[in-house]
Parts: sequence; C-alpha cells; structure tokens
Amino acid sequence: MCGIVGVLGQHEAAPLMVEALKRMEYRGYDSAGIATLNDGQLARRRALGKLVNLSDLLVHEPLAGKAGIGHTRWATHGAPSVVNAHPHMAGQVAVVHNGIIENFRQLRAELAERGRQFSTETDTETVALLAAEFLDQGATPAEAARQTIAKLEGAFALVFLFQGHEDLLIAARKGSPLAIGHGEGEMFVGSDAIALAPLTDTITYLDEGDWAIITRTSLTIFDDKGAEVARKARKIEINATKVDKGGYKHFMAKEIAEQPTVIAQAIGHYISTDGNDITLPAEMPDFSQIERITMVACGTAFYACLTAKYWFEQIAALPVEVDIASEFRYREPPITANTIALFVSQSGETADTLAALRYCAGKARHVVSVVNVPESSIARESDCALPILAGVEVGVASTKAFTCQLSVLYMMALKAAHQRGHIDDATLADKLSALRSLPGILNVALEQNSRAKAIARKLAETSDVLFLGRGLMYPLALEAALKLKEISYIHAEAYASGELKHGPIALIDKKMPVVIMAPRDALFDKTVSNMQEVMARGGKVVLITDEPGVAAAGENTWQTLTLPSVPTDLAPMLYAIPAQQLAYHTAIAKGTDVDQPRNLAKSVTVE
Repeated sequence: MCGIVGVLGQHEAAPLMVEALKRMEYRGYDSAGIATLNDGQLARRRALGKLVNLSDLLVHEPLAGKAGIGHTRWATHGAPSVVNAHPHMAGQVAVVHNGIIENFRQLRAELAERGRQFSTETDTETVALLAAEFLDQGATPAEAARQTIAKLEGAFALVFLFQGHEDLLIAARKGSPLAIGHGEGEMFVGSDAIALAPLTDTITYLDEGDWAIITRTSLTIFDDKGAEVARKARKIEINATKVDKGGYKHFMAKEIAEQPTVIAQAIGHYISTDGNDITLPAEMPDFSQIERITMVACGTAFYACLTAKYWFEQIAALPVEVDIASEFRYREPPITANTIALFVSQSGETADTLAALRYCAGKARHVVSVVNVPESSIARESDCALPILAGVEVGVASTKAFTCQLSVLYMMALKAAHQRGHIDDATLADKLSALRSLPGILNVALEQNSRAKAIARKLAETSDVLFLGRGLMYPLALEAALKLKEISYIHAEAYASGELKHGPIALIDKKMPVVIMAPRDALFDKTVSNMQEVMARGGKVVLITDEPGVAAAGENTWQTLTLPSVPTDLAPMLYAIPAQQLAYHTAIAKGTDVDQPRNLAKSVTVE
C-alpha cells in the first residue's frame, strides 16, 4: 500500500526522499508528497499520480532542507487528490501515515467540537490535528506524539516532523512495518529496507507497538507499554531485504500482515487512472469472444481458481471448468477453439501446472497465466501473463500470494462481465470502488489476531477439525483446512455446508470443532441451518461471520470471530485472513515449524 520515508541528513533531503519513494513504487500509489524543514520552517509539495509529477513540481518549486518526510499514498479514506495526499500538516507538525485509523471519526468529532478545522477527507489529518492540539497545550514534540499515538486505534505506521526541530523525527508502528536506517551522522526511516538500501546498509526494525525518538546521532525506542527497549540493528544486503522477517517471528506472520499492502499494489496495477475501469495487458483476449475458461492449478492456487469460478459464472455468465494440474493432462480433456486456458501459480515453476500448460498450447485460443514471478517458465510460455505483485513469499504455506491471486482473478471476472455486457459502466465503477476500499478493511480484520490466537489454542488440543462454507465460502473452507493441515499437522477436512447431511455429519461429536465461515449473505440462513445440525449433535461450532451474522446466529456457538461487513464478492479475500491466522497460531501452539513444515516445499518443481 503506502510508502513512507524520513530523512535526517547531511545533504538536501528532497532528492534523497524522491529516490527512496521510487524504490517503493511496487507498493502501488495514487499520489505522493514530501515535507522538509528549512531554517526551522515546515514546507511541503504534493502531486497527484506518478512520482514523476512530484519530481516535475520540485523542479519549479524546490524544497530546501536536510530534514524531511515523504510518502506515496494509496487512497483509503478520501479520493486520490492533492488535498488528500500526504504529508498532512496542522500547526507546527507534519505527518505521514500508512494504515487505517479506525476511530478517526470519533476523534474527528471531538476535535471539531473543540474548534479544529478539517481540510481533507483522510483519517491521517486527524493524527496531525491531535498532535498540534497537544503542542498547543504545551507538550514537547515527543510528548505530543506519544499522547497522539495513545489515542489511536487501528493499524498504522507514522512519522512526525515538527517545526523548529531540524534534528528530530518521531516514528511509530502498529500493524504496519517501519524500518530505521543508521548512517554516519544521519538517520533514515522507511516502510521497508528496500527503500533505504541506497542510503544505508544498517537497519533497525521497530517491533509491533514500538515508537521511536530519532535524531541524527541517536535512536531511542519505547515499546507499547512505554518502556525503553533495545532493538537489534542489522547489516543488510539489498537482496536479503526482500526476504527479511521485518521484526516478525516468522515469515508467515509477516506475509499475513502484508496482505493489505500487496493487495493494494495488485489493485493499483490493474485499475485505470480514473479508477473506473480495469486495464489488462494488450495480449489479453476480449472476453466477449470467449465461450469457456479452463482453469488449472495446484494446492492453494487451485482453491483460488475454485473461488474465481463463482465470480466468472455469476458475474460474467462465462462457463468455467477447474482442474487439478496433476490430473488434468492425463484425462486428455478436449479443448474447444474459443477457450481460455488459465493457469495459476505463485512460483510460475510448478511442474504439473507447466505440463498442463504445454498440453493446452496450440489447442486453446489463448493461454493465460496468473503468476507472482513474471520471468518464470509458466509466464514465459503463456500468451499473456498477469502478475499478482505479491512480492517474495517465503513461508511455504501461501498467504499473501493466495489473496493476490484472488484479487487479480476477481478483476479479470469484472472485466469479462463488462466486455460481455453483463455489468454496465456504473456497476463496474461501483464494484471497483468497493475493491479499492478492501485493503483498509483487511487491516481491520488483521486486528482480530488476538481473538484468532485464543481460538487457535483450543483447536491445538484437537486431532480433527471440519470446515464448512456455502457459495464463495466453500473454496475458502477448503483453503482454511489446507492451511491447518500444512503447518499444524492436524487432520482437517472441508465440505460445502449442504453436503454435511450426506455423510460428514456422522463425524460430529462433542470433541469435533466445526469452523463455519458464514458472512451474512444470501446463503446465510441455509448455513445457519447446517450449523444448528452440528450443535444439536454436540459439535463445537467456531463461527466466523460479521456483526449482522453474530446478531442473527452467534448465540450458543462455542467460539465466534467477528469480521467487518463487505460486499459478497469480496468476502473470500477478507475471510482468508482469519483462516490463515487460525492455522498460524494453532501451529505455534503445537510447536511445529511454521515457515518450513515437514515434507513440503515452497515450489513443487517435480511431478
């Protein structure tokens, strides 16, 4: 999602920050800006669109100063605009921010009652106004930042710059990574080490809940309880930064947390500049000329395809077949002329999927791939390759690659529906608007981590778990069961909820946890009926739903995990978060190797 940079340097900060922001373009953004201090005075420049627009602005309206903060923004609260672009300023403070301030409306109302004026639609402006208010009350910059951070709820990375303090930055991290770079008489802040690599090779990652006081010669870090702590500084190589845990205990934990960022990046890559259309590569065929899609994949990617089948058929009225790659070519399936053969693979090197692709080459009208590695074999051998832009995924159990696959497949389905005349311009724009808000909603879902952890401790005591779901939640149930199997080694199975009475209900007893994924959608009441069948037989129901779902059916469940409400189309990406968190924390409780579970490899390159 957004990218942050901060500089306390010996040289002019503006060009250093622009270069650092360029290194974070992969995150996706729709505006950019910087603020500097010169002779103690704050000044800023902001521009809509690509960084080149900011660079052009700085040629005509340069910013002097050796201290500054910069930002590339992906819009969440407030449309993309210069006014909503970061940094935000209020009084004597400027702020850049990644993440979502969940309680900003409440804080905004309180500030308005005290006479504070707002000029943007963003949650971040609330942070700047809070800090300015504390400064006006006599607080020092560090104390103003600390008091501001204490009032914030949500996920965020923040950097504060204060007028009159050219040797001071305040940084804070909760749910969004932040790295401190060490130089000779210089210090830097960045969303990741990649941004800072040209400036320094020594990095300190802030831990969850940390906030830091930074000068050119010192770094003082406090934890979420206010105690001063030491965080290890490490030497990094640019290649190594791509696989660093970033302060997390496991790569999987980091990759779960990265999903709002990488999904925003994927969305930004395919949505047009005006936000109302989807731009696919020129090699992509017009879906109005296509009669059928054959999707082929393995493992988690296969479940992404099963999910996409619902989207393509329901939204675009385009028939879809989904096959497991290891079985596909041995059936010798007929491939009709007006078929897209679509292959999904994180690595782009999966042997079975590559073999299936080669089977389809010359038979299907177009061979299309959805991959995370653009230079991979599957991508190279496709007529058209669509990158999912998840970044390096180290954990064997796929997390962010799965949700990025879903995001790209969903946008493909929307494009197909539009080209085939099943949704009009207005409907497409509405669906894309909802999709653009998804990264912020995922940040809210990530805040349920402690609840997922508590439930996982109970699941860790069991030997079998069932997962149930209807409609789009059925493939999610399959994926959730796979995640639990992969890293905790607990036997788990998933079924379409309506299949419960056709056999699996025989497994239900007082020891059997049954995880039911059920947003309050058109199929909710039917799912609740299945849930009642489980509870009537003593089964222990873990209900994952939204607040309306809890109100309607949460009574008497064994455990409940509540998520934000989203449009039905987007539920798979959202409900993947608790599925991953449950598996992760169950594995932690069992003491298994989370990142490298036994007998598994990240990329299966042999048949």
